[in-house]
Amino acid sequence: MSERPEGCALVTGASRGIGAATALMLAADGWPVRINYRSDEAGAKEVVAKIEAEGGTATLWQGDVADADDIARIVEPGDDGPVLVLVNNAGLRRDALSPQIDDDQWQQVIDVNLTGTFRATRAALPHMLRARFGRIVNVSSVVGLHANPGQANYAASKAGVIGFTKTVAAEVARRGVTVNAVAPGLIETTFTEDVMDGDMAKAIPARRVGTPEEVAACIRFLASEQASYVTGTTLTVDGGLSA
Repeated sequence: MSERPEGCALVTGASRGIGAATALMLAADGWPVRINYRSDEAGAKEVVAKIEAEGGTATLWQGDVADADDIARIVEPGDDGPVLVLVNNAGLRRDALSPQIDDDQWQQVIDVNLTGTFRATRAALPHMLRARFGRIVNVSSVVGLHANPGQANYAASKAGVIGFTKTVAAEVARRGVTVNAVAPGLIETTFTEDVMDGDMAKAIPARRVGTPEEVAACIRFLASEQASYVTGTTLTVDGGLSA
């Protein structure tokens, strides 16, 4: 296996939950990690502090993935080199039944979850292609595969992420760049705390909710050199919910 080129990892929405757990694992694998956050500066600084306490390197990158200028700035090569591992994790929910979703609720979710993923990927790919090495992992959702009433906008965005992942993977596979997705089920984070109740686990074959670390471990593998022959796939991390 050829030597890994110099560069960094970028995790969007990395101030907490799955993003924070992923950043910690990538840093443990030796990547300088860019910690992107939109508003939770305290959480992002805490992630950086944890990485540095364990001997890793991390930098703070404030920006909104729904903003094209922010994405261009966050992905631009810097002192830590080009972004060679991109984890498109930042996400947004605006839940309601379909007749009650207004245009803003629809567009906000699409802009963050799908368009943000596209723009970050578009910005990072030229550098990956030149390096002939790249790992892109897009965080989709089991809702993109399995209906969940009240989340039509979220489901559309996450299903779109899966379709986008497959197509880009086929476009760049010959240049040493892999593009994959993970589709988490019900994971215990602040992102899902408003929908968590004691009965939800009963619908999951594993009879429990997942942890951010369990999702991050799958992202870590897909971002690794050992996953060089895995591309265009979606790995569900849902305790059997979509089985």
